[in-house]
Amino acid sequence: MLYKQTSYIAKPVDTTGHAFYTEEENSTWQELFSRQTTIIQGRACEEYLQGLDSLQLPSDRIPQCFEISEVLQATTGWTLEPVPALISFDQFFYLLAHRKFPAATFIRRKEDMNYIQEPDIFHEIFGHCPLLTNPAYAEFTHTYGQLGLKATPEERVMLARLFWFTIEFGLIQTMHGLRAYGGGILSSINETAYCLESDLPERRPFNTMDALSTSYRIDVMQPIYFVLKNFDELYELTHIDLLSLIQQMNPFNEFKPKHPC
Repeated sequence: MLYKQTSYIAKPVDTTGHAFYTEEENSTWQELFSRQTTIIQGRACEEYLQGLDSLQLPSDRIPQCFEISEVLQATTGWTLEPVPALISFDQFFYLLAHRKFPAATFIRRKEDMNYIQEPDIFHEIFGHCPLLTNPAYAEFTHTYGQLGLKATPEERVMLARLFWFTIEFGLIQTMHGLRAYGGGILSSINETAYCLESDLPERRPFNTMDALSTSYRIDVMQPIYFVLKNFDELYELTHIDLLSLIQQMNPFNEFKPKHPC
């Protein structure tokens, strides 16, 4: 989600909302877009694919944030907010609480094509924005931001785990079988196939307490995924007092990160 250091610098946005990208940067988007739209077929959930179709992302250039915002605003009331390469937790939660999804206006370098720790604009737009057209996903993300604003630093650690195992690396059961919906999966050439087809990771039915209690690492292929029954299960979390739930948790019941696969 958020990182302490980065070698990347976000592009400035001018008064018309445009960020200007080089030919090489647009070429990077084109390559990422081409290979990822291929690998997600049969692996991404239908709601994500419908959202991707609604966004009508350009294949040959990095889209502008205001272009994405026009579609999101019309469907769920969200917008895409250009931000620096790194933002604080306070800013992150504030934006989500106001239905603004942060997008750092830089794209990964060629040497980082297959893996980048920082969330670049490809991850944010391709990974997350399609499902921001889905009401249940959009409402959960909004509620999550509101909770984060009220949470203590210790409670935010637990909330970060919930975000990680849903919005970033969540799986969902569908009538066609297991599918991915997490943005960290669907923007990753390696994780998209691995999360569904590898025998190495564990796939557990989603449980709120287990997700809140499970630590994770950002620098490995995930050893565990939580599986939603449907998006109604995600929406139901907006009606739970998650902060009270976190306050009742026994810290001795926390699960250590599983050994990476």
